[in-house]
Amino acid sequence: MAQSLDEQVMTIERALGERMIESALLIARAWMNELGEENKYEETHSAIRKQYNELFSVWLTSDKEDTEERLNSLTGDAYHLVDAVYADIRIKRGLSPDMHGFNADSHQSVANYFASCVRFRDEDLEWLHEALSHSKNKILAITAVSALSHNLRECFSAPALQTMIECMNAEEEVVADQCIANVLMLLIQYDVRIDFFPYLQDAFVAAIREMDGGDEHVFRVLCALCESTDIFRELVKAGAEAEYMKGLMQLMPHTWVYDVLVAGNEERERTLAHVAIKAGYREIAWDYPDIAEQVYLEKLRKGKGEALDYIYYAHCLLLKGDRLMAFENYKQARQMFNSVKEFYALFRPDRSALVDHGVPLEQVYLIEDQLFNA
Repeated sequence: MAQSLDEQVMTIERALGERMIESALLIARAWMNELGEENKYEETHSAIRKQYNELFSVWLTSDKEDTEERLNSLTGDAYHLVDAVYADIRIKRGLSPDMHGFNADSHQSVANYFASCVRFRDEDLEWLHEALSHSKNKILAITAVSALSHNLRECFSAPALQTMIECMNAEEEVVADQCIANVLMLLIQYDVRIDFFPYLQDAFVAAIREMDGGDEHVFRVLCALCESTDIFRELVKAGAEAEYMKGLMQLMPHTWVYDVLVAGNEERERTLAHVAIKAGYREIAWDYPDIAEQVYLEKLRKGKGEALDYIYYAHCLLLKGDRLMAFENYKQARQMFNSVKEFYALFRPDRSALVDHGVPLEQVYLIEDQLFNA
């Protein structure tokens, strides 16, 4: 069965993330065929394929550092190609309109344009840069950057993202923070491909250096983003926005952004861990059981505990050797279910993590046996 457009995009992201250029070029070729013989990408596609084949033929006999550098550069070129072809495919299939400007005096026109356009002109980004950097109407600027952020989730545009990065130092604090938040989300989402756009990394670092508070301010915005996922969960329950934020925050500790802002700074690592655990990212509790214990205990004392809160609090107690109190909290969680099967469905996936963190396997089985009739 042929892949859907979304599946093709995911295949390309995975392939180019591993620098498997051939797979991406095959999908780009299919898109170009759909666009017709007069498409403007034939020359670029042929050049990338030729360079890739040449590089592959000398891979084992060339200097490793040189071939790695050439492959990274070629991967970046492939990203640019598929992004451009993808934009045209969306227009051809009617998924995005072919837009040619907007009314800068109309909030609706600005919102619609920056949310839907997939082929931005230089003058569009110049207007955006001006609106964000010297905004006399911060509402209009926020409208533009918010709309653009949602657009870039679907259709990556390096020039548009660079414009947003440069405007992280906008005069209006509210506008600047909006840019910072959206830049962080996009850099996290596109973490793998950002490796092949070093000028975006350089622009991000340069923007931080220009700030009065430097990276401390950006770190606070990152924490606020993590906290916002809990707000989204309350507002939209299992909606798309909540799921998107949840996915970003789960990915974030493994990204370049995390390395720049957090990694190696113990105070920030612990601060972000506290925020993340409090916002519902229980997986982080395994790396920071002391912080997790405090967070869950506070929640349980306020009477807001769910079954998983009791289970993870018990995990923390068990990890530090307090088996009696751990069992009591496991029992409390067990009693919140209609059957032991429902409880085990949550408890048993954590067996290996408990053992990996020093709890004897026989002790885990003993607790399970004792809880069977609790």
